[in-house]
Amino acid sequence: LLRAGTVETSALEAVLGTSLARADEGDGISAPGQLKSHYAPNARLRLNASAPEAGEAWLGFGPDEANGLNLSPSGNLTEAAANLFAMLRQLDAEADRIAVAHIPNEGLGEAISDRLARAAHRDD
Repeated sequence: LLRAGTVETSALEAVLGTSLARADEGDGISAPGQLKSHYAPNARLRLNASAPEAGEAWLGFGPDEANGLNLSPSGNLTEAAANLFAMLRQLDAEADRIAVAHIPNEGLGEAISDRLARAAHRDD
């Protein structure tokens, strides 16, 4: 598995009848999406935030998120995935720092978390 995607890893493994080996950082890059930084906004991202700090735009997830933008008010991971990059671009145009709420790291949330980690990565 090069990286998590729309089809859950567990669903792939169920069809194949075996566990998937995961690409390791030492395996080299075979696709652009494997780079440590990919689709990175200019704004700095702070992941798994419980609330925005002063000067941060907010990218929330789930109910009870009244500030900023919300990937999915109902907590639906499919909706969150569909909104992710458009909302990141919108907040990137408005702020130089973005706080991102916790996204469950299960099912499609694994792919969303992967994309966010790559968007947050900075070499500087």
